[in-house]
Amino acid sequence: MPEMPEVENIVVGIKDFIENKKIVDVEIIKGDIIKSPSSDEYKKLLQDRIIKSLKRRGKYIIMSLDDGRLNIIHLRMTGKLLYKQENEDIDKYSCVIYHLEDKTKLIYADIRRLGTLDLITTDEISRLKGLYTLGAEPLSSEFTIEYLKDCLDKSKTKIKPFLLNQKNVAGLGNIYVDEALAISKIHPERKANSLSDEEIEKLHQAINLVISEGIRDGGTSFRDYRNGLGEKGSHQDKLYVYNRKGKKCRFCHNLITKIVLNGRGTYFCPNCQKLNDDK
Repeated sequence: MPEMPEVENIVVGIKDFIENKKIVDVEIIKGDIIKSPSSDEYKKLLQDRIIKSLKRRGKYIIMSLDDGRLNIIHLRMTGKLLYKQENEDIDKYSCVIYHLEDKTKLIYADIRRLGTLDLITTDEISRLKGLYTLGAEPLSSEFTIEYLKDCLDKSKTKIKPFLLNQKNVAGLGNIYVDEALAISKIHPERKANSLSDEEIEKLHQAINLVISEGIRDGGTSFRDYRNGLGEKGSHQDKLYVYNRKGKKCRFCHNLITKIVLNGRGTYFCPNCQKLNDDK
């Protein structure tokens, strides 16, 4: 958390406010969040640069600058990117503040400081393995049923960790994987290569559905997530299984259960999502 829908809402919400604006100063409060270059060099290289565009790739935010460099922002578990007027109070967990020419500011805040900032050239993207090796994204032309089937057929891992692996499908996280598996009625411990063609088609459709609905609802907010303007999403009110242990399944009214799979809390309906692993 945040996952693809949340990051998309952050980018869409603030890009029109910051694109083509000059960064007049960079205030570094917690420099350990900056992974490359050094904090001093990071500040120096960003000073007086113009933000040409703000885009998303997977769960990454990519700020393109007028000198060709890219400011890569990875929010990870608890990162926030907030747009505020210069005279507004900052988040108490602020790490880096980008002061813009029009008396506004962009704040990177992170209570657990697990996120990262990297200022790189386009030639250095391969150094950021998490970004460089991303697979196809839901809702994209590359994310076809054939693409998903090819990836699944090559994997003997369980389907949930398979979907969480960003090399396979970019942008999915714990919430939306559980939701997609619930809708497609696939047990999270099924082997990836055990899915039938019909199940793969249903899973592909479910992944696109949960991502598009998450984006439409402004993301899922439990504790930390806010969009770039500080607003909560509403998708948490419409979830099928995630965080609903002991509540009735929206399909069959049996109780949702929770297990821990590869260290991740995993929610599913044991009646709708039966473990049927033929391979």
